[in-house]
Amino acid sequence: QVQLVESGGGLVQAGGSLRLSCAASGRAFRQYVMGWFRQAPGKEREFVAAISWSGGGSSYADSVKGRFTISRDNAKNTVYLNMNNLKPEDTAVYYCAADDIALDRITTMAHDYDYWGQGTQVTVSS
Repeated sequence: QVQLVESGGGLVQAGGSLRLSCAASGRAFRQYVMGWFRQAPGKEREFVAAISWSGGGSSYADSVKGRFTISRDNAKNTVYLNMNNLKPEDTAVYYCAADDIALDRITTMAHDYDYWGQGTQVTVSS
């Protein structure tokens, strides 16, 4: 079992930056593939970014490539999402997720993830 708690959301103007954090408690954080998803009002939850066990591999949605960076610190049981050049269409609740998997392979599918945080709101004003 792992518990995930996100933080760092807020209100920012277009072009600004935010850094989201997701603190994990429980066992073997380093063996979870970690992902970030987001859900805007009236829309389905969508993949944003994911990172492998070691942090050596990552994947991004096309809409955030070049603007967002996912990273992790296994010593601190924390995964981060640095978001730059934010746009109004980035407004959503952002969720951290953990994939308890025996292979270090990244998945972009929400149903593959086993544990979820409660979400943190990101609002980008134009």
